[in-house]
Amino acid sequence: MHELGIVFHIIKSVEGVAVENQLKKVHSVTIELGEVSGVLHNYLDDCWSWACSKNELMNGAKLIIEVIPAVTFCENCGKSYETVQHGKTCPNCNSPNTYLVSGNEINIKEIEAV
Repeated sequence: MHELGIVFHIIKSVEGVAVENQLKKVHSVTIELGEVSGVLHNYLDDCWSWACSKNELMNGAKLIIEVIPAVTFCENCGKSYETVQHGKTCPNCNSPNTYLVSGNEINIKEIEAV
């Protein structure tokens, strides 16, 4: 379960922002989560709730997840397409010469705090 490690990393990053900005309490954290990141939302939510309950700054903070669609680019035909629907093979030219453009990332987008 790598979701717990991800949660710890997010909390540590938020704590750094809190120190820099003299924040006392975090109400919510919005993350951008790639559609093919391999992170399971329900595990992430469970880990978030548990880890935040152990942290005074984060206790009760809500995790908001915005999904970033997975997009793949084909080097042969130069077109982009939906990764989840079509996989690694380009639906336009049937080439396997493709790479993931977006959809694998995990970013902290916003922190709501006082």
